[in-house]
Amino acid sequence: MRTTVRNLILVMMVVALLGCFAFAATAAEFESSDDALAYLDGYSDNVGTDENFEENISAAIDTMQQEISVYATILALLPPVIAIVLALITKEVYSSLFIGILSGALLYSNGNVWSMVTFTFDTMIGMLSDSWNVGILIFLVVLGMMVSLVNRAGGTAAYGRWAATHIKSRTGALISTCVLGMLIFIDDYFNCLTVGSVMRPVTDKHNISRSKLAYIIDATAAPVCIIAPISSWAAAVSSVAPEGQGLKLFISAIPYNFYALLTLTMVILMSVLKMDFGKMRLHEQNAMNGDLYSSENRPYAAADQQEGNPRGRVIDLIIPIVSLIICCVLTMVYTGGFFDATSDSYMNFIDAFGNSDASVGLVLGSVLALVITAILYVPRKIVTMKEFTGSVSDGFKLMASAILILTFAWTLSGVTNAMGAKIFVAEFVRTAASGLSNFLPGIVFLIALGLAFATGTSWGTFGILLPIVCSVFPNGELMVVAVSACLAGAVAGDHCSPISDTTIMASTGAQCEHINHVSTQLPYAMLVAGVSFVGFVLAGFVQSAWIVLPICLVLLIAALLVIRRIQK
Repeated sequence: MRTTVRNLILVMMVVALLGCFAFAATAAEFESSDDALAYLDGYSDNVGTDENFEENISAAIDTMQQEISVYATILALLPPVIAIVLALITKEVYSSLFIGILSGALLYSNGNVWSMVTFTFDTMIGMLSDSWNVGILIFLVVLGMMVSLVNRAGGTAAYGRWAATHIKSRTGALISTCVLGMLIFIDDYFNCLTVGSVMRPVTDKHNISRSKLAYIIDATAAPVCIIAPISSWAAAVSSVAPEGQGLKLFISAIPYNFYALLTLTMVILMSVLKMDFGKMRLHEQNAMNGDLYSSENRPYAAADQQEGNPRGRVIDLIIPIVSLIICCVLTMVYTGGFFDATSDSYMNFIDAFGNSDASVGLVLGSVLALVITAILYVPRKIVTMKEFTGSVSDGFKLMASAILILTFAWTLSGVTNAMGAKIFVAEFVRTAASGLSNFLPGIVFLIALGLAFATGTSWGTFGILLPIVCSVFPNGELMVVAVSACLAGAVAGDHCSPISDTTIMASTGAQCEHINHVSTQLPYAMLVAGVSFVGFVLAGFVQSAWIVLPICLVLLIAALLVIRRIQK
């Protein structure tokens, strides 16, 4: 506690000092900061349509800097850096995120402490009242209820016994988890929680650490979604791509998405070669000795120890999970207008999926699956009505840690966005593009990685960077390479970031302590990111995925073999 307070005071002093050195611009051509903010919010549209964009964007930033001295400066990236560094050093996720939020709010408020407090909680309330975020939280709680019910009914234990007779090796358990993650490509949130619920009994049976399970879940969530044409991610990318090019551009970029393809290759190679490195190696050694967590802090241990009904069968796990998948797919296309005769997406699965509201669809689907689960359990009396209603509080308790981390992560993202971090990065990309066309894919990859790592959002990253990339390269193969570099960098940064909601979901799905997941996954993700960067630099000149991708695969395999030899 004393260490946390001391860190808080030290960070606040440094941030306040930095805020004093930040300066406000003197010229402004916008009548008010609201007008300037409205123009900046439309950055993605204005960059390609406004003939006077150069002058107007400069004037808008100048106007904002009169009120927020650090707006769209490099200091806007400081809060997430503080939070991430503190989390990795202290192993305290909650306090580190909160200190990052307070430091950003202090910079935003130009050193005014009271304004810092009000801005912090205004932002937090705003994030928690956002309809998308509320939907995700409800989905989490309902999934927690289903996990609790399946455990009570004995379905998890029965599946574990069945898996023990059919999946007889650690490699088989790892590959099975990987394959299931690849098959559930609809949505990354859904993927993380579903794969975790199904495969935990299997990986536990073969003494695979929760950190390794979390890594596989995370590595087969966003990286799979970003190369799947029918997914919520494809819809998000299509929505920010130039009009008429959305899905076509997304599909063309798939062979160049080196990070996603190499990450999936890495998971399979690590499973087949039976190797680990970095902190993951220690966690796996501990798991072989019976310690699946490698941590004294075990927020999910109570759920693991919950005794189920001995009459439970494998079907008591399979039916709820299959129902969840089917219901979520149907309700997602429902929100996209698939069943609406007046909609342009009527009876068109791909268009309906592209227009769907994943947050609403996942809530509706999970609630329907919960009802089906109740019908399956209660009449057979393997779960009483009292136990069913008790699962409401159990589900919330199970997901409380994830909800708290998500709340802080969303708030930190809101603070960072209010400070103009995305505008700063976007302007850096735009001004650096001239004269570096062949090197631009590599540069875009690094910038997208850094922005997604700092903000914890891949969607927000490619939402701001894609229009800039498309305006620099209106057509041609180099545009496809640069677009893919943007998508790959966004996924890589999201994969590495401890404040990413997908990373948090992977920890939750594996029921692994969050900071353990982050610290063990980081070396793996950075190795793949390094090889991918080399690939994008080469692709900027060669402009052929069928030449560059095999080179990247050889580099990755060689790097793993070198690491394995060093370890031996």
